[in-house]
Amino acid sequence: MKTMHVMKRTPALRTLAGAMLAAALLASGQASALSLMQAYEAALSNDPTYRGAVQDANSGKENAILGRSNLLPQLSASYSASRVHADQTAPDFFGAMKTTHPVYLSHSSTVQVRQPLFSLDAWARYKQGLAQAKYSGQVFDLRGQEMILRVCGAYLDALFATEQVALAQGQRDVYAEQQKVNDHLFEKGEGTKTDMLETQSRVDLAEAQVLEALDNQQNALANLATLIGGDIDALDQPRSDFRIAPLPEGGYEELKRRALAINPDLQSQLTAIEASKQEINKARAGHTPRVDFIGSYSKSNADTLNTYNQESTQRAIGVQVNIPLYSGGAVSAQSRQAVAGLEKARADLQVKTDRVLTDLKKNYASVVSSAARIHALDKAVESAKLLVEATKKSIVGGVRINLDLLNARQQLYISQRDLAQARYNYLNSLLKMRSDVGTLGVDDVREIAGYFN
Repeated sequence: MKTMHVMKRTPALRTLAGAMLAAALLASGQASALSLMQAYEAALSNDPTYRGAVQDANSGKENAILGRSNLLPQLSASYSASRVHADQTAPDFFGAMKTTHPVYLSHSSTVQVRQPLFSLDAWARYKQGLAQAKYSGQVFDLRGQEMILRVCGAYLDALFATEQVALAQGQRDVYAEQQKVNDHLFEKGEGTKTDMLETQSRVDLAEAQVLEALDNQQNALANLATLIGGDIDALDQPRSDFRIAPLPEGGYEELKRRALAINPDLQSQLTAIEASKQEINKARAGHTPRVDFIGSYSKSNADTLNTYNQESTQRAIGVQVNIPLYSGGAVSAQSRQAVAGLEKARADLQVKTDRVLTDLKKNYASVVSSAARIHALDKAVESAKLLVEATKKSIVGGVRINLDLLNARQQLYISQRDLAQARYNYLNSLLKMRSDVGTLGVDDVREIAGYFN
């Protein structure tokens, strides 16, 4: 089973490594082409969506500490000081009532420790904190896989758009050469006006296709640049030896089994269900007593009017029991809300499971069909090349005409374009299939990068 190595690195190390690499790659004046691995490393620190996911993960892991704090001692201290002006009426030595106006300083300080001994609410909060921290980590794994899909998808789209520009320009140049030949033949009286018009029409159409391909290329490069945080001068080019990766043993059923076991989206929803269960326990704890151990140390000086000229020190150790009796129906209402939240979480799990399995089945079928389509289009391209050469010879022999050659070259261009699209569709579907299973990671990026140099 593949592991997502980037998920195991700390955000600080990952950000530092990504920033250093991004700075090296995207500095002005860089001449080398940007590889897929370099784009991925740059996106680790520059993709704003992923940066937000890093901070969400950092925030979410604190839930474990917050939950644990409910089981640990709570230590508090207080201090107060005041100047008191009092009126005191009391009998004097002879029994007559006499009023005095004492003025004194009052001081009071207390240190108290409270340790829960029995609290279902504290225990539920502890368990919920663990679940929330685990949920955060699983969601971060999911966001990491989504980032890989975004970067690889944008890189493959940019490469495909670049390849389409090259194909369109190649077709235009071939038609332009054909136009020169037809013009020369026409000047010698061996060509026809129809041949010239047919070729001119193809040249004009090819020029329009070049312009459209250039627009698509600029849009694709701009999308990739947004993810990696810098401009792009060039990309790696496809290798000539395109290979089809073997399908996993067991086919779709094995992939389905693994997806149900390790897909981070499904695993995070299972954890969300556990957190919802603890929410029910928290609500129901409102009907249960709480027992705390309490220890305190306090000192006071002139704490009251009767003791304004006295100092006192108290040390106390004891147990406090709080028994809730009635809260206006709030506890029951909160319990019903929590139960509804649990049922919703279970329904969300079913929705996500159906979606993951549907996407997995679709992408698995796309991988299989794209592989078969690539094999077929490889043959179609070779056949189209042979047809072009054969048509050229047939024109010399008077069997074929100029239009036949134009059509043969158009067929070659279409076959080359469809083959390129089939290859990129295959790579995209392969990545999406592994993401559906839950195994997509940096090793997969490195594998896809091997298709280009």
